[in-house]
Amino acid sequence: MKSSATVLRFADSTARAKIACSRCSLGELCLPRGLCAQDIGALEDIVDRSNPMQAGEHVFRAGDPFETITVVRAGCFKSYLVNEEGQEQVLDFALPGEILGLDAIHRGAHVSSCVALDTSAVCSLSFDSLSELARGIPALQSELFSIMSHRIADLETVCGDHSADQRFALFLESLSQRYSRRGYSTQEFTLAMSRRDIASYLRLATETISRILARMKEEGLLEVSRNRLRILDADALHAIALGGSGKVSESA
Repeated sequence: MKSSATVLRFADSTARAKIACSRCSLGELCLPRGLCAQDIGALEDIVDRSNPMQAGEHVFRAGDPFETITVVRAGCFKSYLVNEEGQEQVLDFALPGEILGLDAIHRGAHVSSCVALDTSAVCSLSFDSLSELARGIPALQSELFSIMSHRIADLETVCGDHSADQRFALFLESLSQRYSRRGYSTQEFTLAMSRRDIASYLRLATETISRILARMKEEGLLEVSRNRLRILDADALHAIALGGSGKVSESA
C-alpha cells in the first residue's frame, strides 16, 4: 500500500503533467525569457506531457536514438553509464526544470541511460520540431545554450581537484541553489538519490559518504532523517566547499 506522502507526490505529478507551459509553476525555468504569448503558444503545441513515471522507469537507455529534448516536470532523475565490468557510474542528477540527454545531440544517439528516482513526470519536445521553431524564435536557441553552460559549470563538483569533504559540500550547495531556483527551501530538501548514487557521482566510496554525513551531523552542520536533509550551518558548509576545514576535518 502506498504511503500518504507517495500518494500526494503522485497526485501532484499527475496534476502538473496536465498543466500548459504558460500556467506551469516551472515556467520561469523552462520558458526562454522574453517570449510573447504567440511564441509560447507555438512552443506548447509541440510539447508532449508524460503521465507520471514511477521510480525505476527509464526515459531513455544508452544506444537509443536521440529524437526529443526532455525536460523534467516533476521528480528527480539519474543519468548513468555501465562500464565493461558491469559497474554503474552516475553522471548527473536532474531536478524539475532541467533538461535530460543533451549530450546526445552531437552523436544522434544517447550515450547514457536516464531513470526516474521517484514518482516523476517529463515534457518532451521533438528535436526536429524544436530546431525548426528556434529558427523563428532565437531566444529558444539562446536558452538551450544557457542551460548547457550551467550544467557544464556544475561539473566542477566532480572534476575539480577537491577533497572528499569539499566535493560533498559542493554537491549539497549545488542542490540547495537548484532547489532555491524552483522556489523551495535552501536549507531543507529531499535526497531522492541513494548514498550509493551520490558516492558514484562524486567518485567516492559509499562508506566515505556515510562517514562524512555522520561527522557533519555530529558537528551540527546537518540534520538527516532518512531521505530528508536539513542544513543547520550554511556558513560552515560553505567554508568546507571553499576548501577550508569548517567544523569537519577533510577526508582522504
